[in-house]
Amino acid sequence: TKLILLDSLLQEIKKMRLTLLLLYMSALFYGTDGKKASWDWEKKSFSPKDEEIQDILDILQEDDPDQWGDVDEDEEEEDPCESVHCGPGRVCQEGHCVCVEECSAEVDPRRWVCSNSNTTFRSDCDLYRNRCLCEEDSPFCTIDKNRHLHIEYYGECRKIPDCTEDELVDFPRRMREWLFSVMSDLSERKEISQHYEQLKINNKDMQSKRWSAAAVWQWCDLDKHPHDNTVSRHELFPLRAPLHSLEHCISPFLDGCDEDGDHSITIQEWSKCLELPVEDLMNKCEDLL
Repeated sequence: TKLILLDSLLQEIKKMRLTLLLLYMSALFYGTDGKKASWDWEKKSFSPKDEEIQDILDILQEDDPDQWGDVDEDEEEEDPCESVHCGPGRVCQEGHCVCVEECSAEVDPRRWVCSNSNTTFRSDCDLYRNRCLCEEDSPFCTIDKNRHLHIEYYGECRKIPDCTEDELVDFPRRMREWLFSVMSDLSERKEISQHYEQLKINNKDMQSKRWSAAAVWQWCDLDKHPHDNTVSRHELFPLRAPLHSLEHCISPFLDGCDEDGDHSITIQEWSKCLELPVEDLMNKCEDLL
C-alpha cells in the first residue's frame, strides 16, 4: 500500500512539474500580460531566453518516465539464467548448468541417433544427457566411456560394412567427384555464394581445378563453429552424419585426413587427403564478416 501511495504521489508531482514548465514556456512566448512577446524569431541572435527554453526542454527530457527507475517499487527480479548458455544435454538452474533430468523419447525412428559407441538413443537429448552425467561424475552415469559420446549419424544403429583397403585407396577420387557434383547442384539452384560461384567458373576448364574449387567450398563451409582455419571433428558432423549409413568408407576416410591426430583437419591436410595440389586450395575461403 505504501508503494502504491508513493507511486501516486510521484505521478502527481510529475504532472504539477510539467504544468508549471508549460506555463513558464507560455509566459516566455506571450509575456506575463497575455500578449504575444515582441520577439523576432527569424532575426534574433541566441539570447539568454533561448538558453532558458533549452533548459526547459532538457528538464522535460530528464523527466522521461524511464528516469524514474530508481524509485523503490516492485521490480521484476533478474533471471540468473538469462545470459547463461548451456550446451546440449544441460539446462540452466539458478545460474548454473546442470544435466537434463529427463528427455522425451522421439516416436519417429528417423529422429533417433546412433552414437560413436554404436548405441541407439531415442533422441539426441538422451545421448547428451548420458554424456553430461558421466562428465559430472554422477552416480547415474552407467558407463564411464559415455563421457565421450557424440552423434555418429541419425537413425537407428545398423551394421556398417568394413571399408576395404582397395575401397579406401579409391575413395579420394570418389569424394572429389561427389563434392563437385554437390557444388554444381547447389550452383544451379543458386544456393552458393557469389564468391564460390565465381571460383567454380574460374576453374571450369581443368578437371583438377574443378575438383579443387569444390574441395575449397566444402572445407570453408565446414569451418564455421568457430571460423578458425581448421575443421574440428565436431564441424565434420554435417558431412559425416548424412553419409555414414550410405557410404561405409566416409568415417575411415575422414579419420585418415587428420594426419597429426589433433582432432581437426587443416586445409593442407584436406588437400593431401583428397590428393589435390595444396596451392590450389590455400587462401581461397570467402571472408566472413
